[in-house]
Amino acid sequence: MIREYFAFRETITTILADSKEHINAAKEGMLAARNELEEYISVEPFFQMTYEPVLVPESSSVTVSRMAEAGFEASVGPMASVAASIAWAGVEAMRKSGASFGLIDNGGDIVLISDRDVRVGIFAGTAPSSGKFAFVVPPQNEVLGICTSSATVGPSVSFGTADAVVCFSRNPSKADAWATSLCNVVTPENFEEVVPKDSSLCGVYAVCGDWVGRFGVLPRIVRAEVDVGLITKG
Repeated sequence: MIREYFAFRETITTILADSKEHINAAKEGMLAARNELEEYISVEPFFQMTYEPVLVPESSSVTVSRMAEAGFEASVGPMASVAASIAWAGVEAMRKSGASFGLIDNGGDIVLISDRDVRVGIFAGTAPSSGKFAFVVPPQNEVLGICTSSATVGPSVSFGTADAVVCFSRNPSKADAWATSLCNVVTPENFEEVVPKDSSLCGVYAVCGDWVGRFGVLPRIVRAEVDVGLITKG
């Protein structure tokens, strides 16, 4: 397996693949998605600034449309899903190039297809459980998004207090948007109330200090020593 760091402007990623060809395909897919987004923002700069859902024309590109749709489902601005949306385009390009395994970690938001088990470490800052457990994600023939938002780790804007909210979805853009949305509001007291029961999410895993909340169908969780040096960061 090849692990390669790839950064272009705000897009800061780690790509995992079985061949250099698939790595190159991932880069091309992400750059194409970025270009679609940048072209749209140059005409509609409000798309980049708003924290509220926003309508886009039906003729909009795939990336812009995915981001807008995700924003409406999770009640956040479209840029809340930018990382996973760009990674999704990269993984799709990998699949088109013949990959049966491909993973892109775009600043903590992961999109993958896989023909094998993949361990995804759980990092939640200073929470007692942080760095001690991992999800064992079984083989995935279809694209899966595993997206994380935190109010205490990293530079992302959050209005909440959670150390980590991890969302799983077959629609990576929506996983990313929901991670942001839920991290803005979730607490141990309101978890059952605010987690959406009718959405595109497969599962949610939340950490607030020594409290952990689970919803839906989650991969198996095992004890692990998480190497924080593998976390993608700028």
